Amino acid sequence: MKLSPSGHTDTFARDNLPPFEQWPALEFGTDLLRYPERLNAATELIDVPAARFPDRVALSTPDGPRWTYSELLVRANQVAQVLTEDLGLVPGNRVLLRSPNTPWAVAAWLGVLKAGGVAVVAFSALRARELAPIVRKTQPGFALVDHRHVEDVETLRATVAPSLRVVVTGGPDDGDLIRRAETKSGRFTAVDTAADDVALFCPTSGSTGTPKICTHFHRDILSVDNTFGKHVLKLRPDDVVSCTAPLAFTFGLGMLVVFPLRAGACGFLTESAAPARLADLLPDDGVTVLATAPTGYKQILDAGKAHRLAGLRTAVSAGEHLPVQVWRQINEATGLSIVDGIGGTEMLHIYLSAAGEDIRPGATGKPLPGYRATILDADGNEAGPGVAGRLAVRGPVGCRYLADERQGDYVQGGWNLTGDTFTQDEDGYFHFTARADSMIVSSGYNIAAPEVEAALDDHPDVQASLVVGKPDPLRGALVCAFVVLRDGVAGGEAKAEELQGFVKSTLAPYKYPREVRFTDSLPRNASGKLQHYVLRRLVEEEAARSAEEAQETKDGTGR
Repeated sequence: MKLSPSGHTDTFARDNLPPFEQWPALEFGTDLLRYPERLNAATELIDVPAARFPDRVALSTPDGPRWTYSELLVRANQVAQVLTEDLGLVPGNRVLLRSPNTPWAVAAWLGVLKAGGVAVVAFSALRARELAPIVRKTQPGFALVDHRHVEDVETLRATVAPSLRVVVTGGPDDGDLIRRAETKSGRFTAVDTAADDVALFCPTSGSTGTPKICTHFHRDILSVDNTFGKHVLKLRPDDVVSCTAPLAFTFGLGMLVVFPLRAGACGFLTESAAPARLADLLPDDGVTVLATAPTGYKQILDAGKAHRLAGLRTAVSAGEHLPVQVWRQINEATGLSIVDGIGGTEMLHIYLSAAGEDIRPGATGKPLPGYRATILDADGNEAGPGVAGRLAVRGPVGCRYLADERQGDYVQGGWNLTGDTFTQDEDGYFHFTARADSMIVSSGYNIAAPEVEAALDDHPDVQASLVVGKPDPLRGALVCAFVVLRDGVAGGEAKAEELQGFVKSTLAPYKYPREVRFTDSLPRNASGKLQHYVLRRLVEEEAARSAEEAQETKDGTGR
């Protein structure tokens, strides 16, 4: 494999890519996925649509600014000018971006790409302790930070990144990014980057512990639109798109920036609206497309606000498995057929999905045009229909961790191994079973933790649940459930037995949780995903201590 001549002066990104032999196999199966050697994604995302739709609204907010395409182009160019003329950025330098979903956050992201920089996207809620490993790994020289989220970045500069140049957005002094931008002409020619130059460093959400840094090229940004965007989402210029995910997560970046801008549509940006609150905003702001996680749709249902979605043209779900019950409840209340999909930071966006008449409730979908997917058994062989195994995918994008020995865990035999257990039916549809690390083997039975969680969550007294396998000397593992009850509902032995009986009534009896623990909250990462590994580690440590105590007692008795 050979890369094109780089447009980067600073070669850090390419220097720290994994060796070619550790890359996944890349496939470009449609004409839309073939790109010229020289490509800057920001040109395609803003210069091209601004020339076609200069006065069309590109970004809107509930109570704030509405930027047209021509206004967004000027501000993106101004950011690029600030970076290059004032700060001295050279192509290939990394820029940390830390902001909630605002128009200036979009302009900053586009400006970094236009200037030939590499955008390091970081969720604004992360604290200094969580940001530190990201900064150490990516070594940014600059940080564009919303004025409300500066403190932790300043802490980083004082501890792990003394040379980091921090520019505040929305601050009171003359060094503020917005004030600097106002002094610039707004005319900038994008750096002549290669299509395979790195544009993005995206930290994983850390659901398995220490975040990994995923690298994505300029062509990758266009590829996710030329697959999911063009073939499933099919945005129109009159669409207004809302998404609950932050721009720092690739789900939000695609839904709010990449897909709308390439279609000449409008991204509707909200900084902190919970799904139930967002449902109230949708009709008044003319939103036609909503994207959120299954838990978001469940919250909307629980709040009795499903009717507020009736004006949508499309609803999208990703981030975790969409329970068929939630799909049916939304469909019955609104007539919407939710577009389910699975993606990931390593793959940048969604690669399995279905839309319209191709949707089958309960199935995630099929590989998008340009992708191939299969099920691998325990020996790494492709499995037949109905056999549960590891989901493996390949296509125009793939996992390339930045200088990380875990590259070999995700990419094997040219396939991206997503960490999910799926089955494929006779018609080629893929069905989610469990995260591979959420499969519990008890007395020889394979028990998918999400299946038990779904059963528990159907109980009217359960607000949320998390299920892990607890090591057990007799069964190998026990199903252990951590349960958050709704306000006013008391836990205790009787309630635990009630929940166990409820699960037995809906699932095979061997799947019921033999231990039920009541808790006030469950561990979640910054994107809201449940962190099974936190509680799995807890029960494993408990089991280890119990085993040691039992051995000590045995030894003592034998003396």
